[in-house]
Amino acid sequence: MSGAGPSNPISPAGYAALRARYDHLLGTERPAIVEIVSWAAGNGDRSENGDYLYGRKRMREIDRELAHLARRMKAARVLDPAAQPDKERVFFGATVTVADADDARRTVTIVGDDEQEASADRIGWSSPLARALRGAAVGELRTVRLPCGEKEWEVLAIAYAAPSVRRDRRLSHE
Repeated sequence: MSGAGPSNPISPAGYAALRARYDHLLGTERPAIVEIVSWAAGNGDRSENGDYLYGRKRMREIDRELAHLARRMKAARVLDPAAQPDKERVFFGATVTVADADDARRTVTIVGDDEQEASADRIGWSSPLARALRGAAVGELRTVRLPCGEKEWEVLAIAYAAPSVRRDRRLSHE
């Protein structure tokens, strides 16, 4: 898991979210739209039938999203950040606190590109900051190349989520 790392890593929770979205679209939304389109098609003239036209458009959107999700899940490599053997360096799943030259601090968690959420300080594995921080240790300076120029950050802290404890719950039929 260390080193250059995978090209499309994703956490178990991130993969589960992709899978849940795929399953919802395929098992709930698409069948409902198919039913509406079938009903609307039976109403005669399709050229001015709003339900039919909207339904066909929505079905194409769903099919595109399903194809996109299927490609992302196929290319994904599920990694558990808690299983990272080298917790002294920044790799996938690390929560990193950095400071710039003005001592402005920022804490980010490096997640898969499909899981990124800037408002929650979750940056994608392929983002400029994440690429610059890969392999860094506490105290190291890293330069981030951005469209507006370069910015230097010092790594102040690195943390990984604690391993989740799995309990084997078996029902006893005694």
